[in-house]
This record gives sequence, C-alpha cells and structure tokens, in this order.
Amino acid sequence: MSQTAAGVEAAIEAFREGSPVLVHDAADREGETDLIYPAGAVTPEDVSRMRNDAGGLVCVALADEVADEFGLPFLEEALDHEASAAHDLGYDERSSFSLPVNHRDTYTGITDEDRATTITKLAEAAQNPDETDFADEFRAPGHVNVLRAAPGLLGDREGHTELGIALAEAAEREPAVVVCEMLDDKTGGALSPEDAKAYAERHGFPYLEGSAVIERLG
Repeated sequence: MSQTAAGVEAAIEAFREGSPVLVHDAADREGETDLIYPAGAVTPEDVSRMRNDAGGLVCVALADEVADEFGLPFLEEALDHEASAAHDLGYDERSSFSLPVNHRDTYTGITDEDRATTITKLAEAAQNPDETDFADEFRAPGHVNVLRAAPGLLGDREGHTELGIALAEAAEREPAVVVCEMLDDKTGGALSPEDAKAYAERHGFPYLEGSAVIERLG
C-alpha cells in the first residue's frame, strides 16, 4: 500500500473510532487545513478544542440527500437581500452554507455544551432523515452553521465539506461531519501545512492532503 493510501486508511480508521483528522484542501483552492470530526462523536471538549486550537468557524456539513430531506436551502438562495446576489468567490463557484441552527434543547446555543448538543443531534437526525421533523427539532438562526455538500461529492466539488463527507461515508459513519478552519495565532491567516502537520503529530491525529482523499475516494 502506498504512503498516500495508508494515510487515507488511517484517517478512515480514526473516523470509525470517532477521532478527528486534519485535511488541507489545496494550495490553489482555499489553502486551508480544517480540523474535521465525525459529527456524532463530538463532545463539549471537542468544541473547546476547535475554538482554542483551530479558531475558525465551527460548521456541520451534511450530505446533499440529507439536506434535501430536511428542506435545507443554500443560504444565498434563501436570503431576500441584495447582498446575497452576485457572489464572486476566488476558490469555488458557490458557498456551501445553508442555515445556521440551534437544537431546541439548547439555551443560547453558543456554549460548548450547547453547540455539542446541536452537532450530535444533527448527526442523529442525519442517520434517519426521513424520520426527522427538522423544524420541530431545530431552530434558525442559531450558532452552528450547516453546510450542504455537492450532490456528486468530490466529483462535483473538492471542498472540505465534500472531503469530510467522503471520509465519513468510507468509515460507514453518519453523513454529517464537523469542519473548522485552523488559523495561525501569530499571523491571523490560515495555519501553514507544516504547522498543521506538526499539530497533528503532537496530538496523534492523521494529517491528509485533499488530493490524497480525492485520489482514494473520489
């Protein structure tokens, strides 16, 4: 087995066990490394790690068919405001953002415990989307941003949303993952791949290039 394939298999096994992985999309795309968790395994302590060690936006990515079952639109299509028109993204044709939500059992929705509740409830719902009344369980706006994966996953789009869902699918996990960008405290920009790899090694997490996931699972 090649080193690339072995790295992807290690990431899939980590997902099976409920552990996170680090994935760098591509230098010519966002050029960012995301800390990615299977959503069903996230604890308040994991949300704390994402806040303190990653620092980006905590989002839950759902498979397209799940989002469709829940009636979740792309946010740019749902907003009735001029600011939602004429998107010009340097890294892709469109944003994956759908609605930001809280689970109805949360209070403000922003605490680590509240966000972990919303995240794990989204994962539970994603396992049986046809049995979930989304509006009965979740409210919008909220503090967990939901992302909607492309229908053909990596065949349509090569973002962290699709990379994460592809790993979850390979690990036979729920079609819901948490993604959070890793930022550099010194520069305020994206954490470099070298520093992301060093972080992964310190904590025993797999680090992958998006190209390896695409080669193996695309």
